[in-house]
Amino acid sequence: MKLGIIGTNWITEQFIAAATATGQYTLAAVYSRHLETAQAFVAKVGSAAVFTDMAAFLASDLDVVYIASPNGLHASQTAAAVTAGKHVIVEKPMVTHPSQLAMIEAAKAAHPDVLVFEAARHLYDPNFAVVQDFAATHTLSGATLVYAKYSSRYDDYLAGKDPNIFAPRFGGGALMDLGVYLVYAAVAWFGVPTRAVYLPHVLASGVDGDGVARLSYPDFDVTLIAGKTFNSELASEIYTGRETLTFDSPGELNRVTLVGPQPRDLTQAKDANPMADEARVFAQAIQTGDQALAAKQWALAKQVHTVMGQLRAGTDIRFGNDPE
Repeated sequence: MKLGIIGTNWITEQFIAAATATGQYTLAAVYSRHLETAQAFVAKVGSAAVFTDMAAFLASDLDVVYIASPNGLHASQTAAAVTAGKHVIVEKPMVTHPSQLAMIEAAKAAHPDVLVFEAARHLYDPNFAVVQDFAATHTLSGATLVYAKYSSRYDDYLAGKDPNIFAPRFGGGALMDLGVYLVYAAVAWFGVPTRAVYLPHVLASGVDGDGVARLSYPDFDVTLIAGKTFNSELASEIYTGRETLTFDSPGELNRVTLVGPQPRDLTQAKDANPMADEARVFAQAIQTGDQALAAKQWALAKQVHTVMGQLRAGTDIRFGNDPE
């Protein structure tokens, strides 16, 4: 499949490596607002056509578009790519406000053969399935999910610069960037919560540098801890009676261990590139027209972004593309 890329950061390089390793994608085009940026990126990753005009990029001979632009651009670019008849793999968060889902759904309805996937990579990790099976087969009494990593852009922010990931106009902050992994995991493993509350530490720029969320379920609660201004080594845990399932961040899932009377290492082997599994799944789905998988993942994405909207609604965090 001919692959077009929007965005030229490190995660784009990682996805291209994962995609080409499957043998199912060929890098064909790269879009950037700046010609020099696109040319320098292509020089690192291989040969591809370079575009600085979005309309021309989407009109080119592409099968699938991977979107890894700033968060606030994801929804509009996804809708535009679908309207152009391209399959879409869009980095999380697919939307920064749940109202933006309607725009993408309208484009999908007009182009029913086009598949759209949110690149929540951890859903396709073999260890994600281990945790999901555990949650489905045990009586739970609660969970704590943690994902906190010191952002490579935080030093720039502290130096007075204006990196996209800490800018409200681009839908930045801890909840959107890392918290979405935790919300995806919670909804996939435990279902949609009955109540969702977020307590953020809001930076001077107006986005959250870190925060703690509480998701309520009929019989237990789940705590989420997300941060981009520090590194956390806290384990994530699911509690059930005398046993606790412990693992590192749901966004990484490098180890899964059952702690209790009969401790066990449940970790499954995984690819060195964390995007390899999703790249394979998306390729197979697109090539076979797997509408059932696309519909299932879209339904999950809608649930996740509804919860994300509830979490942010109770805060003072506002983005430039929020509805008035």
